[in-house]
Amino acid sequence: QVQLVESGGGLVRPGGSLRLSCAASRSIFSSYIAGWYRQAPGKQREQVAAVTTGGTTYYADSVKGRFTISRDNAKNTVYLQMNSLKPEDTAVYYCNAHDLYNVYNYWGQGTQVTVSS
Repeated sequence: QVQLVESGGGLVRPGGSLRLSCAASRSIFSSYIAGWYRQAPGKQREQVAAVTTGGTTYYADSVKGRFTISRDNAKNTVYLQMNSLKPEDTAVYYCNAHDLYNVYNYWGQGTQVTVSS
């Protein structure tokens, strides 16, 4: 079993930045696909960004050019750098890791991001 623990959420003004971190309880990110999802009140959970084991990244259109996903395999940690934040980015952000065939799929507990003036 793998535990994922997110941190770095909080309250930020529009235009501000936050960096989310997702720490895994053991070394998995070198062999698992890592991603960030978010869920706003009354909405479905949506994928925000992902990074494959080969380093290929994916971003939702709504965050392209503003968010950057990265990982540090030595620290068992995945990051989401969020810049130029907008009120519509307000949501609970979840970290996810899964193997290529989605046999093993792990979620963090979520961290709240609120963008408001």
